[in-house]
Amino acid sequence: MNHRKLSAGETTGTYRITDTVTEAELISIAKAFARRRLAKGRKITQPALAFEYLQILLQDYEHEVFSVVFLDSQHRVISFEELFRGTIDSASVYPREVVKQALATNAAAVIFVHNHPSGDPKPSDSDQRITQRLQEALRLIEVRVIDHIVVGNDGYCSFADLGYL
Repeated sequence: MNHRKLSAGETTGTYRITDTVTEAELISIAKAFARRRLAKGRKITQPALAFEYLQILLQDYEHEVFSVVFLDSQHRVISFEELFRGTIDSASVYPREVVKQALATNAAAVIFVHNHPSGDPKPSDSDQRITQRLQEALRLIEVRVIDHIVVGNDGYCSFADLGYL
């Protein structure tokens, strides 16, 4: 990790802070680490960790953002993309655009993720409906929906864990 206020620690994966760091800089560093963990070729072997990285990336938006992690057949990340941006309490999500991007990336599976600016990660009825519509559309091109994660300030909710998928 290259950051002007960090230096490598004695153990791999550890770092020393070399200067005073502001809260904004800490958040920026955490987001950089999260993006690295969701970089192309990284295999998602521990879903809970992936959810934490996604939460770090999306929790601070003041508007809804709907993103997709496109995965290959071995669940390695092809790309992480913010596809739709909404208002403080909703985002319009278009299945056609998600299918188009899944085909463009040659994805075998996807993980949907979006934030709730209210901070409460509990999925809404409309979250469940769009997930079903997306799942049906992607099924036609043989792309599996692994999960849909809703992130908030107080954690995240997994559709897979809740039995919605």
